[in-house]
Amino acid sequence: MADEETRRERLEEGVPAASATAGPQIGVDEWVARSAERRGGRGGRLGVVEARLRTVPWWAWLTLFVAIVAALPVGFESGYVRRVAFDTVIFMLLALGLNVVVGWGGLLDLGYVAFYGVGAYTYAILSADRYDLHLPVFVSIPAAAVVGGLVGLLVGLPSRRLVGDYLAIVTLFFFQIFLTVSNNSDSIFGEDRAGGPNGILNVEPLSLFGRELPVSTEGIFNVAYLYVALAFFVVVFVALRLANASRTGRAWRSLREDPLAAELMGMPVNWLKLTAFAFGAAVAALTGTLVTALNGSVFPQTFEFPLLITVYTMVILGGAGSQAGVVIGAIGISVLLELLREPGDSRFLFYVLSVLALVGTLRFSRRLAIVLGGTLALGFVVHSLAGAIDGSWTAGAARDGGRLGEWATQWVVVPSSLASWVTPVSYIGLVAAVLTLTLLRGRLRLALLVPTLYLAAFVWENVMLAKPEPTRFVVLGAILIAVMVARPEGVLGEKRVEIV
Repeated sequence: MADEETRRERLEEGVPAASATAGPQIGVDEWVARSAERRGGRGGRLGVVEARLRTVPWWAWLTLFVAIVAALPVGFESGYVRRVAFDTVIFMLLALGLNVVVGWGGLLDLGYVAFYGVGAYTYAILSADRYDLHLPVFVSIPAAAVVGGLVGLLVGLPSRRLVGDYLAIVTLFFFQIFLTVSNNSDSIFGEDRAGGPNGILNVEPLSLFGRELPVSTEGIFNVAYLYVALAFFVVVFVALRLANASRTGRAWRSLREDPLAAELMGMPVNWLKLTAFAFGAAVAALTGTLVTALNGSVFPQTFEFPLLITVYTMVILGGAGSQAGVVIGAIGISVLLELLREPGDSRFLFYVLSVLALVGTLRFSRRLAIVLGGTLALGFVVHSLAGAIDGSWTAGAARDGGRLGEWATQWVVVPSSLASWVTPVSYIGLVAAVLTLTLLRGRLRLALLVPTLYLAAFVWENVMLAKPEPTRFVVLGAILIAVMVARPEGVLGEKRVEIV
């Protein structure tokens, strides 16, 4: 009775029901009874919407998503858009495969892209003129996936007792071996096996039911390859979904959370690691066959380290362990990288994301108005002073103008020619200002935030837009850091329940 009265009093005071119980429930461990509190669900209207969306069956979401992607060629006749859609599906497949190893198995695999290359080279060897095999697609594609899985199994054998950094070093070593062998494959035991840096050419395109699928029609990307890749995506997604719901999938997640506890419970930890490597490698190898069939060739330069970083970014941003999350991460990063190719699109994206970041940090408050107004005023003042001192300091033209570009050159100091010392000094100054912001609080932070934002705009207009290729990955890294600070588990990743 006393416990019941205490609980009622605490409820009347506004204490949540989950925490109103003073002690553990009957037959339920205290930590289990209070685990919901530690998960920290979203509240308010967004929480209600999120809860309702979670009730929709996964197959309904998958059907809707596939229907939208399949309808893209109807709305966009551009071959470029269709090719970007195909590349995005490829990234989605790679993210799904990496999610098996990292998200479910909890294994830091830095050699994942090598399996992608193994599948691509296997398909090329079985389908190109070099060895004159020309096996049917229904044989060469499964064979490449099997070879990739076997290679993953072999890589996992010496790594099954390793964890953390040691496992990362071994898999990275395998990745480097693959790059070395593929780049020097024109002289293996004195013979040209796979063309070396020149790769393997004249790979046959896909041929389904006796009908060859041309890569392009009248110079426009053949949308049939998009539909084939989408079909592979559906098969892989459903297969991995079923695997995740099986005993093996539950064992993978146990291995991820605590390998020692899983082993003490009698789970075959070493075998689970090997199967995770094999499943992920098979998906990567399967993806490699699609890219090789479309390109009609395979080169070792395709499988460089930046690709590994990109795929890892997709998995981390989307939420490791969530299939839907890594797919969303792949779509977001793929589209973002394409937008950053053009200065006009990347400029618009930069300023929009900057404003959204400010709104997310300061909300719609007086501080937001002060920061935005102060940054705009500072820009016009600095631009006017620079032009009055030397007209060449503000005589530069915006790259890929447009209205936003014209406005930027009237607000940001863009000189006609940039001195060599400006780039390193502005970079170092921006990094120093951002690090200082993390140490300040209150009005001092707001005061420093205004010149920091203007300095960021200066670096963007004068330095980063001039080099779009490295800029893409710099922006990618900045977004990754920002998202990890705001939501460490990723967009759809689940928060870990910790014992406190």
